[in-house]
Amino acid sequence: MFIDDVKTRRSVRTFDGKGVSNEVIDDLKEYAGSIVNPYNIPVEFVFLNKDKHGLSSPVLSGEKEYIAAKVKKGTNADVAYGYSFEELLMYAVSKDLGTVWIGGTMPRDKFEKASNLKEDEIMPCMSPIGYAADKMGVKEVLMRKGVKADSRYDFSELFFANSFETPLTEAKADELGIKTALEAVRLAPSAVNKQPWRVVVTDNGVHFYEKKDKGYDNGTYDLQKVDLGIALYHFENQCREEGKKLAFKLADPGIVMPDNTEYIASYVW
Repeated sequence: MFIDDVKTRRSVRTFDGKGVSNEVIDDLKEYAGSIVNPYNIPVEFVFLNKDKHGLSSPVLSGEKEYIAAKVKKGTNADVAYGYSFEELLMYAVSKDLGTVWIGGTMPRDKFEKASNLKEDEIMPCMSPIGYAADKMGVKEVLMRKGVKADSRYDFSELFFANSFETPLTEAKADELGIKTALEAVRLAPSAVNKQPWRVVVTDNGVHFYEKKDKGYDNGTYDLQKVDLGIALYHFENQCREEGKKLAFKLADPGIVMPDNTEYIASYVW
């Protein structure tokens, strides 16, 4: 079950140092080739060997392989990127592999060169891929503590009924049949665990918004929009697994928004 993988997933930064087999990499590559996002924006995945390309990250240890992803610059490219990349990483999680979204803490120039990044493309993130070590390293323990990795906002702080004035109750979400899908959103990973998604539920759909924090938008892409793509994937995939029929729409419902908030997308039924 997808929700079970969401609940058990954690960001892995300390790996066992053994790497993964060619069969595992080939399976991931095959799955990556099947991924599409609701924006129909192609996201290209690149598999990189640490030793071959001389790559590393100061927050990782024991990793041997990375997955990077590229997308052409453009409207919603960062959201589409988050959606598609999270689909691949959650597939890896379902195969008992360790992953972690890495955005700021990598030698970006080396990864971009190894990925053959073109002028009209962006590569906001990468993830190591491998098996978690039996014990977390000291750096990992400190980092998880620093970002409060295991804490999440309460349901009522993220999800709303009809307007941002009225928190959505878990009972109402249950009644609408979307409680588990929203819980999958609540537990999703995000940059520095900021959880920038906010969702307003109306009679006929759910509307996703970005609550903006300073320092995540570099003018070319917005890491928090990548996070919103992750949230969209979690919601849609859980609904799909439960057999719900949804339509993806880019149609701002005109709900009054708090400051520093931007409409992203909707799912309607």
